[in-house]
Amino acid sequence: MASAAYSTIKLFAGSSHPELAHLIAKRLRIPLARANITQPPSGETKVTITESVRDYDVYILNTGAGAVNTHLMELCIMIHACKIASAKRITAIIPHFMYARQDKKDKSRAPITAKLVANMLREAGCDHVITMDLHASQIQGFFDVPVDNLYAEPSMIQYMRDHIDVKNCVIVSPDAGGAKRATSIADRLNIDFALFHKERKKANEVSRMVLVGTVTGKIAILVDDMADTCGTLGLAARNLLEAGATKVYAFATHGILSGPAIKVINESGMEKLVITNTIPQHENTEQTNKIDVIDVSHVLAETIRRSHFGESVSYLFHEVPYSNGIA
Repeated sequence: MASAAYSTIKLFAGSSHPELAHLIAKRLRIPLARANITQPPSGETKVTITESVRDYDVYILNTGAGAVNTHLMELCIMIHACKIASAKRITAIIPHFMYARQDKKDKSRAPITAKLVANMLREAGCDHVITMDLHASQIQGFFDVPVDNLYAEPSMIQYMRDHIDVKNCVIVSPDAGGAKRATSIADRLNIDFALFHKERKKANEVSRMVLVGTVTGKIAILVDDMADTCGTLGLAARNLLEAGATKVYAFATHGILSGPAIKVINESGMEKLVITNTIPQHENTEQTNKIDVIDVSHVLAETIRRSHFGESVSYLFHEVPYSNGIA
């Protein structure tokens, strides 16, 4: 790619995941645009865009990691700053969408926070959103601007084919809600799938899991959209090994890995937890050798390229652009 072709693109990074922004900029062969983001003692977020964005196609990357509220506010302020500085179009790149799990009113007086976030981004001046594996794809309907919801599935399938004997595998969903994701991967690999029926006592705490399907003598591959405390994945891995699986791998797009997650991964018996770099993973990979990270910067970079030149991005829902794959 010649950088001259992207002379009207500006890519900015918030403070949540500068490493991913640098990887995307490197793939596009453009410099990362300059912005100063500071947190004064008052607790407010101060943003200064230090180069012109007038009539540019602006992309701003911030993801739902770490201090999520701070990073969401940063993103809104950066969008607003570029809007009133006459940017031609502003795209928010949010690999892991903030508050995606708060997408419905599941009890009395509960907020629909994902809708609130969508409203905040729109009011700030956002014209377009790029995200990956939304917890609920219906969140796209909360926006009045175009949303490209990318999938990590093609990159995960490529990893499976490169590192695992897929002909001897069975794809397993840790719950009924993930059955669609599991069957899609199983169909593409032409292998069997199974799922767990789980009962929860309370949020993030599973009381009982019942396996539907057979994994005896097979390599079990658990697939989910996110790994938070890893309680479900850890329990599922133990149940699969007890059910006769020879090995267990777990795949998740967003590795939140909060609380006891690393301890659970190490004690669960799973071979690997394979996640993407939608969230920074440097600290987690230093604590265990059971985590592999798939780089998705090439997918995001190609989405930016196609978006900038008015090309369809639907190709990326099923195929992986050229990359070496592992971060």
